[in-house]
Parts: sequence; C-alpha cells; structure tokens
Amino acid sequence: MNQQAGRRSSAAWALVITSVAGFMAALDNLVVTTALPSIRKDLGGALEDLEWTVSAYTLTFAVLLMLGAALGDRFGRRRLFIAGLVTFTGASAAAALAPGIDALIAARAVQGVGAAVMMPLTLTLLTAAVPVARRGAALGIFSAVTGLAVASGPLIGGSLTEHISWQWIFWLNVPIGLVLLPLARLRLDESYAPNARLDVPGTLLVSGGLFGIVYALVNGQADGWTSTPILAGLIVGTALVLAFVRHGITSKNPMLPMRLFRDRAFFGINVASLLMFLGMFGSIFLLSQFLQGVAGYSPTEAGLRMLPWTGMPLIVAPIAGYLSDKIGGRPVVATGLALQAVGLGLFAIVLEPGVSYAAQLPGLILSGVGMALYFAPAASVVMSSVRPAEQGIASGANNALREVGGALGIAVLGAVFAAQGGYETPDAFTDGTVPALWIGAGAVALAALVALLIPGRRRTAPAGTGEAAAAADERAPAAV
Repeated sequence: MNQQAGRRSSAAWALVITSVAGFMAALDNLVVTTALPSIRKDLGGALEDLEWTVSAYTLTFAVLLMLGAALGDRFGRRRLFIAGLVTFTGASAAAALAPGIDALIAARAVQGVGAAVMMPLTLTLLTAAVPVARRGAALGIFSAVTGLAVASGPLIGGSLTEHISWQWIFWLNVPIGLVLLPLARLRLDESYAPNARLDVPGTLLVSGGLFGIVYALVNGQADGWTSTPILAGLIVGTALVLAFVRHGITSKNPMLPMRLFRDRAFFGINVASLLMFLGMFGSIFLLSQFLQGVAGYSPTEAGLRMLPWTGMPLIVAPIAGYLSDKIGGRPVVATGLALQAVGLGLFAIVLEPGVSYAAQLPGLILSGVGMALYFAPAASVVMSSVRPAEQGIASGANNALREVGGALGIAVLGAVFAAQGGYETPDAFTDGTVPALWIGAGAVALAALVALLIPGRRRTAPAGTGEAAAAADERAPAAV
C-alpha cells in the first residue's frame, strides 16, 4: 500500500514539475509580442531588431530540440532537464537586465537553448513516472497547460507590460525556475535510453537544415523572399534536411530513425502537429493584433476577450484526455482539429473593422474547444507510437515540428497579410487578415484529414514493433 502511495506521489510531483516547466518554455514563444512597443521605447532598435527578439528564441528552440532530447537520452534525462532549466532561468534574468537591444536578443537566443534541452525531456520524465492506465489523463493535463501557455502569451505579456513593466515578462520565470530546481533534483527519477549514442553527423545535419529553413521563414518578409540570404537558407536548409532523412534511413544508429515514420500513428500525429501550429500560431499572431490595432482594445483587454479561446484547454483538455484513454486518440485529435478549422473559418467570415464581440464568440469558442481536444491526446499518441527507449527522440521530433510549423505559420500568414493588406487603415488590416485566416483554416483542416491516418485503438499488437509501444510502455516505469 505504501509503495502504491509512493508511486502516486511520484507521478503527481512529476506532473506538477514538468507541466510548470513546459508552461514557462511554451509561454516564451509569444509572450514578447505585446511588449515590443515598450521594449523599443526603452532600448531602441530598428524593426528588424524587434522581430529578432521573437525569432531568436523560436530559432534556437526549433533547431536544438532534437539535440536536447538526444543529450538527455545519453547523459540522463533528469540531469539534462535540470541543466536546461538552469540555462533558461539564468537567460530570463539576463533578458530582464539587458541594457540594450542586442543584449536582449542574445539572452533570448540562450533562453531558446535552455528550452530546447528542457522541453523534450518533460514528456519522457512524465511518461516514465505515470502508470500507463492513467497516462492519457496526465499527458492531457500537461498538454493543456503548455497549450494554454502558447495561446495566453499575448495576454500575460500585455498585462505585465501594461501594469508593471516589460522586464517582468522575463523576471516571472526566475522565481519559478528557482523553486523547480530543487524539486526536480529531489522528486524526479533519473532515466536513460538503453544503449543511447550521440549521432553527431545527424545532429549537425538537422540543426543546420532547420536553422536555414527557420531563418528564411522568419526573415523572408523583411529581407525579401527572393533575396540571396533567404534563398540560400531555403535551398541549403532543405538540402541538409533531405541529407538528414537519408542519414536516418542508411545510418546504423541515427538520432531519428526514419523507420519510425512507417508507423501511421507517428507519421499522422507529427504531420498534423506541424499543420496545426502553422494555422494556429499564424492566426493568433494576427488576431491579437486585430483586437488591438483595429478594435482599439489595450493589450490586456484584447487578451481577456480571447479567453473563450485561450482558456478553454483548462476546461476541456482533462475531459479529452479521459476520452482518449477510453476510445483512443484518433477521433479526439481529428475532431479537435476539425473544430479548430471551423472556428478559424468563422473568424474569416465575420471579421470586419466594426465587428461586434458577440459575432466573434462562436469562432472563439469552437477554436478553444478544438485546440483543447487536439492538445490533450496528441502527446499520448506521440509517446505510445514508439518504443520506450525512443520516447525522448520522438518527443524532440514532435516539438521541433511544432516549432517549425509555428515559424512557418507566422511567415506564410504574414506574407499573405502583407500582400493583401497592411497596417495603414483598419480596412487594410482586415483585407490582409481575412485571406490569411482562410489559409490558416485550410492548414488545420488538412491536419484533421492527416490525423485520420492514425490507427484506431488496438487490442493486440505484435511484440517488438512501434505499434506495440503502448503495451511496451507498461514496462517503462519498471525499467527506470
């Protein structure tokens, strides 16, 4: 009885620690956006410098996620999680104390390094600590918290900037990180991937390839899509990623074995995740600006009016996690993505300079429910589609694809916005936002179709295959 109580306590602590750490890392994706005018007033800098305060974090986060997962598998997941947390917390303090815009950009890049090490290990540590029967609900809560962080970044950043100062969007991380550090050391169990090896060629290929592609995506609008640096980033980055794919097929011990993508669950959830973040990230980026620049709300007021969307995961995701345990992840994920696409489509239909808040509510609510239904079972589908020894790299791959999807969403929807409208007048802003939202809705609708590739619940599966991972997972806690 005492042993069972100890396992429950360990699982509860793991859920709290990993969820809070995941919230911090996910929050910093968009928390800076509503603080940019105040940062420019205090630190100066051109528009391109302000853009880098956002993209420096996204860039290092995306390109180093795979390496962070591999280091955790090799040297210890708890040990590397703590190292990433120390790096992230220290860089947050450096960002708050930055004397100029260049120092702030550098601190944001180091924040991304810490998050890239910390974030993929949260899922593996949590999965190892929670019994398989309750894993769907636990991962649903974790995913709801991190999903809420992504969506509520503009609200939290705007509120802190408006009522205290922009530095507090970074100071907020420091006491939380200092509390988590001893808890992680004392309450998390160490784990390794059996026979884990560092794949140096694969790491260099995927890091260089993602760097080139993400760099081009986040700078294409500012530098021009046909400029030499952007074209070079896209071409060289794509070539390196293709070389990484070939390396994953032919190498004996690659960091991401391409055979994992033969599993329909792994393939379906990862492609759907990329498309989901493409549509959602780009849409939130534009809609938060619409509420401020066109509707005339303050950053805090705009964030509050988005709560039917951003706050919905807290209500729906635990229920969705329970449903995924009962009926499987595929119907929950696909339904959530379909509702998110419908919600974005409703926004595109009603959006105009004088639109009432009541007219926006159906789109807000459907988008919120859809986002929650997706986030809740997505992590569980990823982790159950591979063997326990491969969960770290699977988590890193999924998070990397999400970040790339987010960067792609802001770049693509931003390019559509710039081509069809602009910031000159409310009408021009609306003219650019509406077609961009349709692109976002289409991307999420395509994600819903891809999610149907995920197999339904299996009663039995052959041992030793990726499809048997759910059964193999039952042995994971004992293995660590």
